[in-house]
Amino acid sequence: MKKILIIFFFLSLISKAQEYEKAPNIILIMVDDLGAECLNSYGGTSYETPFLNKMSEDGMQFENAHSMPICTPSRVKLMTGKSNKKNHVEFAYLNPKEKTFSQVLQSAGYETLIAGKWQLGQNKKLPKHFGFDEHILWQLNTRGRDSTGLDKRYSNPRLVKNGITYEENEGRFSTDMIVDYINDFIERKKNKPFLVYYPMILTHCPFVPTPHSKDWDANDMGSKTYKGDAKYFGDMVSYMDFSVGRIIDQVDKLELSEKTIIIFTADNGTDLPVVSMKNNISVPAGKGKTIDSGTHVPLLIKWDGVIESGFLNESLIDFSDFFPTILDLAKIKINKKLDLDGVSFYPQLFGDFKSKREWIYTWYSRAGGSNPYDETHEWVRNETYKFYRGNRFYNVKNDPYEKNMLSWNEMTKEERSLQNDFVEVLKMYNHLRNKLK
Repeated sequence: MKKILIIFFFLSLISKAQEYEKAPNIILIMVDDLGAECLNSYGGTSYETPFLNKMSEDGMQFENAHSMPICTPSRVKLMTGKSNKKNHVEFAYLNPKEKTFSQVLQSAGYETLIAGKWQLGQNKKLPKHFGFDEHILWQLNTRGRDSTGLDKRYSNPRLVKNGITYEENEGRFSTDMIVDYINDFIERKKNKPFLVYYPMILTHCPFVPTPHSKDWDANDMGSKTYKGDAKYFGDMVSYMDFSVGRIIDQVDKLELSEKTIIIFTADNGTDLPVVSMKNNISVPAGKGKTIDSGTHVPLLIKWDGVIESGFLNESLIDFSDFFPTILDLAKIKINKKLDLDGVSFYPQLFGDFKSKREWIYTWYSRAGGSNPYDETHEWVRNETYKFYRGNRFYNVKNDPYEKNMLSWNEMTKEERSLQNDFVEVLKMYNHLRNKLK
């Protein structure tokens, strides 16, 4: 009886997908430096995330979504749908020759906005070049500090709004200004299909008070240190959650919730020196590391009345998968000339798992392939096992910190077969080895 009910459940979802023929509005929110362990819905107990908890309850939560270990590689992979081995050439840079999902959606008639953190090249013309009609961004035309060395990303920030630099000391917090702009954009474009891409500035260091902190100071001109004080990380997680809630509330208030898909994720794991609790186990920050705490990020999707609520999805998701998924959402046929590596997870929103990934391939270099001195890492993984070029094989489900490499002699027959399969996957990418040089 239970099996019959499950089949009926998935058939009803597929039916909904067929009925929903109109391309939805798309809001993609990507938090900076937030491992999955920070959210209550993933077992986190160190911080309060009520709005994201509700988003998980109302939509779909993905248990195996993986980013790159650090910011720029994740941004490049997400926006282009390609392996970093093809196009990540330099830190804080995206090659203008690359095609982004925003360019494709803009060409199809979407109104487009990017808001938050840029970090893809210091040129005010780039947001428009990459397909965004409007922008409000930090770190577009500067490295983010003023002439005295103060960090200008949070209190009294330096932002660029549609090419014009804002640097007024009005006691404002950048997140508030950016969410205000997003919500205004949503209201202005409510009668047209729109894309909002929000690579959030929170929760990246410096760890500082937010407007909800007891010691928030509107006269603070910016952090003097890169890290700030980690005691404020919890306040920043809370304010991030509150700010996402403001966007969801705006969508609901304008009665757009059935016409708008909201996607929430993060660009990599939590930053040092933060240690968070998950299911009564301490999880040290993993940003910059290739282990699970560096790449395992939250992925929540909300689309009221269209996808089933409260569903936990165990399938593997790679950051290259967002591009083809967004094109499927927008009813845009994927051009093979785009040379995408991603696999659309759009069918999974409606219970169709026939095309789900069997593995994720990753090539990682922090500084990009044009730097011959930067350490590179290359691996293949599934939900349980991970194999690095160089013959390191781990059961990451049981050994998430990769402390116990499996030797050939102690492997089961199935594990040996899987390692051989992973070796063949790595060979598939050998021809790209010198592409970036």
